[in-house]
Amino acid sequence: MSTPIRILLVDDQHLIRLGFRLVLEAEPDLEVVGEASDGVEAVREAARLTPDIVLMDVRMPHLDGIAATERIVAAHPSARILILTTFDLDEYAFAALRAGASGFLLKDAQGSELVAAVRAVHRGDAALAPRVTRRLVELVSGLPTEPAAPDALATLTDREHEVFLAIARGQTNAEIAESLFLSESTVKTHVGRVLQKLAARDRVHAVILAHRWRLAGPDAAS
Repeated sequence: MSTPIRILLVDDQHLIRLGFRLVLEAEPDLEVVGEASDGVEAVREAARLTPDIVLMDVRMPHLDGIAATERIVAAHPSARILILTTFDLDEYAFAALRAGASGFLLKDAQGSELVAAVRAVHRGDAALAPRVTRRLVELVSGLPTEPAAPDALATLTDREHEVFLAIARGQTNAEIAESLFLSESTVKTHVGRVLQKLAARDRVHAVILAHRWRLAGPDAAS
């Protein structure tokens, strides 16, 4: 049996944490290893427990979830943060993703959606609520473009470049594998190499780079 995905729950409401725990611990591959009730405690517990995934509330006392996300990602780059909030306002979604979050879901998501998001983020995919994804692409597309990084892009093989563009379109590893006729394990290897060569923190960061470099979207460079 594979090692369970270790999760830290962060929310200032005890009943919310309890509900998340009940949903997650019903799955044999998920394990809740700790809880925190504010951002300061979240940073401390993340350092102590080194979880695979942090489920992070946004609005909390002492230190909000966005600031806590930024601190955790800076100290523990391998940690993956999944933001959970009752608000789908643009500034929260975009600020969380810029801070280093790998996913963003609303608290009214179904239990199955939460479990799927945790697994997606753990395997290296991004997890975003559909309406947040659409708005994120709009926001990123509206950012000022930047000159492409020729040295970094030049290091990508033709296949890695295809994978990079697929990531920019928001495709999962499974979708990339199907479209490029590759195995998911091969795609995962390519994704890792792309992120490393472009110095991208994660898939969300890669999407932002692709749009800023005009490699994706309606104004994509040829």
